[in-house]
Amino acid sequence: MFGKPASQEPQDLWFFLAPSFSMMAFASAVEPLRAANRMAGRTLYTWRTLTASGSPAVASNGLHVLPDGSPLTPAPIPAAIFVCAGMGVENYRERPVFAWLRRMAGQGTPIGGLCTGPLILARAGLLDGYRCTLHWETVEPFVEEFPDLAVTATLFEIDRDRFTCSGGTAALDMMLHLIALDHSRDLAMQAAEVLMHTLLRPADDPQRMALRYRTNIRDAKVLAAIAAMESHLELPLTTEAIAAHVKLSPRQLERLFQSRLGTTPSRYYQDLRLKRARQLLGQTSMSVTEVAHACGFCSASHFARSYRARFGRAPRAERPDQSAPR
Repeated sequence: MFGKPASQEPQDLWFFLAPSFSMMAFASAVEPLRAANRMAGRTLYTWRTLTASGSPAVASNGLHVLPDGSPLTPAPIPAAIFVCAGMGVENYRERPVFAWLRRMAGQGTPIGGLCTGPLILARAGLLDGYRCTLHWETVEPFVEEFPDLAVTATLFEIDRDRFTCSGGTAALDMMLHLIALDHSRDLAMQAAEVLMHTLLRPADDPQRMALRYRTNIRDAKVLAAIAAMESHLELPLTTEAIAAHVKLSPRQLERLFQSRLGTTPSRYYQDLRLKRARQLLGQTSMSVTEVAHACGFCSASHFARSYRARFGRAPRAERPDQSAPR
């Protein structure tokens, strides 16, 4: 799958690390390769890390990784390239990197993206005509920038010579799947067991935890109401519409939320929208006004007042370059 599965020669994989890349996604992609080598009793995979300049890469958790080189470092053609990114990728527009990736793809090299790495692939024009996925927090601005791409909400996507995953431990599942395609499911299972990964999740597993586990709520009516709220953040539903959706009267819904959550449906709904706004402010380049509209606020001033009342700071203070130390 990486290029030469029938060959006895080790397959050399390159990991391109963007600034503030996700260490979890990177480690989750590399460790299955190490485990597969160990379980096979021979070197099936080798890997090297690259950065645009060859300087150390700094992950989003602050750890430094000393790379093996840059795209300009002479080396044989790899079996595949994986672009690993994380927070702050919305500002990544390195044209030389895009050109390098296009050249490698033009030479037939399979290319993947980990976590928010698919955004870099999309800006390089390498996802046109392919299915792709990426971290759920960044799907909305990604779709706005690339409305014609086939974006899914799955853990990972393998579409011909493009591999994309939603990040975190989803990279582990994708790499185990690729190892199974290259060699055998038995080897992938052995590697998973070494890593204490007891379940090989399929590609189409959802990215997010089930709502009942995220909220620790068991009431079916409340869960259905929250699900309706989460799916209508940009164009909020009225309390009457939500109540009708779950087959309750508005007064019954109010009483149910007060007894289960200690708040009203409207306050809970606004809190969901404000939390989503906080994610968009910190992880996208959308303007405050755009974030306000994306989260169902009719005006930026109303949004700013609500935001400050909830979080004790102005929306603009959430920008990475303007945030005060926490």
